[in-house]
Amino acid sequence: MPALAVGEALRERAAEVAFVTARGRSGEGFAAAAGFPEETIPLQGFRRSLSLSNVRTLAMAALAVPRAIMMVRRRRADVVVTGGGYMAGPVALAGWLTRRPVIALEADSHLGLANRAIAPISRRVVLALPLRGRTGRRYLVTGRPVGRSVRAATRTSGRRMFGIDPDVTVVVVVGGSQGARSINQAAVEAFGPEPPFVVIHVAGPRQLDQTRSLFGDAGPGPNYRLEGFLNELPEAIAAADLVVSRSGGSVFELAALGRPSILVPYPHATADHQTTNANWLVSAGAAVMLPDAECTGARLRELVGALLLDRRRLDAMAEAARAVGRPEAADRIATLVLEAASQ
Repeated sequence: MPALAVGEALRERAAEVAFVTARGRSGEGFAAAAGFPEETIPLQGFRRSLSLSNVRTLAMAALAVPRAIMMVRRRRADVVVTGGGYMAGPVALAGWLTRRPVIALEADSHLGLANRAIAPISRRVVLALPLRGRTGRRYLVTGRPVGRSVRAATRTSGRRMFGIDPDVTVVVVVGGSQGARSINQAAVEAFGPEPPFVVIHVAGPRQLDQTRSLFGDAGPGPNYRLEGFLNELPEAIAAADLVVSRSGGSVFELAALGRPSILVPYPHATADHQTTNANWLVSAGAAVMLPDAECTGARLRELVGALLLDRRRLDAMAEAARAVGRPEAADRIATLVLEAASQ
């Protein structure tokens, strides 16, 4: 998570960092697991259609602001940093109302609704990529922050961790934290249970059983490593010769790690930002885009085979990824936060 990456960079500089998250929502617990103090506030997102639940959401949002103010004051915060999402609004307002500088992080290739709302009260809005109409001193393009585990991963350490010989070809397939049915099915059809290279396939915890069933009773062979979730995913990606992936925030990790990729954007992503993310790496020469509707076993096998046979192109794609990656983003944002605290 980008906010955690910034938190890590601040903690390394002896800053005290605490997180506020939405109680009972998907982001709860990650900060605490990383060793940060974490407080929660009951909050949920607005539905984009007319719904009575939005009345309850509005009431929760109104109550969230004074709760956030109490947390900010109790922690004696010098700066409030928001990471987007519906928690950003109440926390940013708490910072603004208590006269603390607010720095907003936008980790995607479009400015989310919450960040659009709080941009006018933010001292700086930090962007992962340049966005049309978002220029001037308020906006700063730093790249998307990635954690220390990403920046520390190398081909050597990754292969050592997974027990893979340095000369063996490795393809990593990952569909994001929730998995991707189209990618999972295409990968199994493309490579089969006994691929001629090592496949590390992270299918997503909810889709692991369904993906495993595609192999039949025998299951995947020793060269096909099927996982539901992988804590060491940065090491797996660093070990790969080629990565097949969705194009959410993972594109910034691919760039930071300098890995060539085949990107399959999720077609229903907000503002189609996954296509924008993929185009960023494609235009740099670091990736090939495969539309979700065309992600079949035959097509994926064709693309992967052609790239693995052209090592010169793979090396050029890896170099292009490294050229546009910004692994220093978290440190740069941490410097910005500390400067705001001292003013």
